[in-house]
Amino acid sequence: MSIAPENRELSPHTGWTRAHWERSADQLLLAVRPYASPGRGLINLPGERPSWSGPRSDGLEGYARTWLLAALRVAGAQGQDPHGHLDRYADGLASGTQHPLSTGELSDSSPDAWPLTTHVRQAIVESASVALGLRLTRPWLWDKLDDRTRQRAVDWLLPALGPSPVDNNWWLFGLTVAGFLQDAGIETDRAAATIERALERVDQWYLGDGWYSDGPNRSFDHYNAWALHFYPVLHAHLSGDRALLDRYGPRLRDQLDAHTRLFGADGAPMPYGRSLTYRFAAAAAPWLGALTGHTPLTPGATRRLASGSLKYFLDRPPGRGATDTAGLLTLGWHGPYPPLIQHYSGPASPYWASKGYLGLLLPPEHPVWTAVEESLPAETEDATVTLGAPGLLIQSTAEDGLVRLHNHGSNNHVGGGADEDPCYSRFAYSTGTGPTSQGAPDNHFGLMSQGASTTRGPAVPLGSGPGWAASLSEPRPGPPGVRIVSLTLAHGRAELRAHLVIGAAPGTPVRQTGWATTPGRTGQLHPVHGYAPQVRELAAESTLFGPEPDIRALHGTTGTTPSLFIALASLTAQPDPGPVHTLADIQVTGHTVRVTWQNGTTHRLVLDSTSPTVRTEDM
Repeated sequence: MSIAPENRELSPHTGWTRAHWERSADQLLLAVRPYASPGRGLINLPGERPSWSGPRSDGLEGYARTWLLAALRVAGAQGQDPHGHLDRYADGLASGTQHPLSTGELSDSSPDAWPLTTHVRQAIVESASVALGLRLTRPWLWDKLDDRTRQRAVDWLLPALGPSPVDNNWWLFGLTVAGFLQDAGIETDRAAATIERALERVDQWYLGDGWYSDGPNRSFDHYNAWALHFYPVLHAHLSGDRALLDRYGPRLRDQLDAHTRLFGADGAPMPYGRSLTYRFAAAAAPWLGALTGHTPLTPGATRRLASGSLKYFLDRPPGRGATDTAGLLTLGWHGPYPPLIQHYSGPASPYWASKGYLGLLLPPEHPVWTAVEESLPAETEDATVTLGAPGLLIQSTAEDGLVRLHNHGSNNHVGGGADEDPCYSRFAYSTGTGPTSQGAPDNHFGLMSQGASTTRGPAVPLGSGPGWAASLSEPRPGPPGVRIVSLTLAHGRAELRAHLVIGAAPGTPVRQTGWATTPGRTGQLHPVHGYAPQVRELAAESTLFGPEPDIRALHGTTGTTPSLFIALASLTAQPDPGPVHTLADIQVTGHTVRVTWQNGTTHRLVLDSTSPTVRTEDM
């Protein structure tokens, strides 16, 4: 996407400035215009498959999510609108709510009508974007509408104030609608009750250190930042509620301590969790931190992170980046990628990337736009950061700018057999690899039977500390009573991967796989204990980063007692890296492992099969 000239003095890392954000927003909005319905109430983007909510809902999604982008663009320009975005979306609001439908079915007699939130659940999701856009642009759009149009819009929005039909971040959609109605002086008591009820519910899922579970289970991914923090903190800011901001702002700051470390030096966000097709929505939380003052980042580092992420997706040849040759965001990552897509995603779903443009609400003279870009954490020094609440371990290396995420705590979307979600179930993810979609799973440990591996099953955290995290899981499908204690210890680019298999019959085959790498990345896997010395090559169909990735695997068999399997792994973008086994000296005695890294740092790990627990002791 050709956007604007670079400025390497102001932005030495990315070259991008506010002009790139404004012009790219306009280009994305102009690109969807040909797909608007006659009255502009729906934007029906092309695509091979509709979402499970149907084409009518998908058309509403096209309107609502691009409307949010238009609202951020115009509000950030204090009402200036040279491309006429507001008039088009005002027309769509009027036509979409004139004769709303009770179903999601298409009808030639009402080509613009929106489905009712009481009949199509997805409409509740989109009502939040409609309401937030109206709140942001209220002086320039809502306040100038005629009374009949305003009343029809209110009638369509009001049902969203009821209890959420989905017990997760969906509670915050009603909160967002309520925030707009409260500001506009409409049904204020009901709106206040909705806000209080939603916040009470999500507070039950707050685990500390900036982390919520996305519902009453262990569900952790980018939704923590771009949903569970985004809506409450932005509502508190827009309403001027200091008490509410003092309550939720520090949680956002704590979340950003981790979130900002999940971006590679090339701007790539961590591809972990669902709805990855929202892409640079991951930049919304850092912008929100700057907007409210609740951030650990300097203004220059904030812009460097956000611009790096936007550029990572948009500064690519047409059809090979986030947009196709028509300038439309695709269902994928670098171009279309069907294995990434959930059933609820339709052709317009990627436009929730609009949240990533939140920084436009900061005026051009704000330091976040005028300060010189500064380096990201992944660029400054090698680091391992342990996140106790979600049971995650972040590992980054400054020389190549890669970030890895080791998963010992999330079980969202992890089921048995073919239902296991590769975006949640792997032991490790990175900003430059995987996950595999077909064939051998990357970064996996399982029991083998007739050439097939068990899935991991939900991960129960066992503990964590400096540079390590551990979990317990029960392989699926597997013999009753089999448990696996797993531990990752990271240092530099090296990872020690340990698994203690408990309760398996003697002679049970096991397999450990490594990183799924494409050109420019090198994955290494070395047997240390319990595995045969041979390293095998496995086949997989594709990953986010390219087809036919290289995957290495180790094989072993269980003994008559709880069996320990240890491997060294490495992922790097360094040219011609040395063998991974030279990075550590490892001694194994029973279930105790002594690890000494090249710099002399030593750890003593005890994998206990009776509790089971994991302990580390620095020597």
